[in-house]
Amino acid sequence: TDFKTDYTNKGVDQIKYIIDSLKDPADRYSRRLIMSAWNPQQLDQMALPPCHVLAQFNVIGNQLSCSLYQRSGDVGLGVPFNIASYSLLTHILAKHCNLVPKEFVYYLGNCHIYDDHIEELKTQVERRPFEFPKITIKNKYENIEDYSLKDIDLENYNSHTSIKMEMRK
Repeated sequence: TDFKTDYTNKGVDQIKYIIDSLKDPADRYSRRLIMSAWNPQQLDQMALPPCHVLAQFNVIGNQLSCSLYQRSGDVGLGVPFNIASYSLLTHILAKHCNLVPKEFVYYLGNCHIYDDHIEELKTQVERRPFEFPKITIKNKYENIEDYSLKDIDLENYNSHTSIKMEMRK
């Protein structure tokens, strides 16, 4: 996908609101920098309601943090993906708004492990963790939609061999 979908008159551009607020010195410290994926009017139209329900961005000094509330988290597949994607979003927003990324805080309402993931997760917990890599967003653009994979530098990334787990349907 090219991320160029036109959402005109189809809702609220929550990312634009957050970016505009973060760029404004008078608004960047607001406690209202919230992005919600939960729309009660659309729940019956969804195959699965969003697990990652709400993200709140906070600025202290010139540092940007993100707190994510997730109603439901599959430890094997969903949790790692959501940690990585919202952490990356925080780094991109920080770069885009001339801030420094600080921390990602994660709240899980219901954290669960599926029976068919137990053996794979036992293998994962037995592995020695590597140091976290350093994420750098190399370029800065006028438009948030212009960022792509080529703009992300991941230093000192190490990984074990992959562990396959089936996605629940």
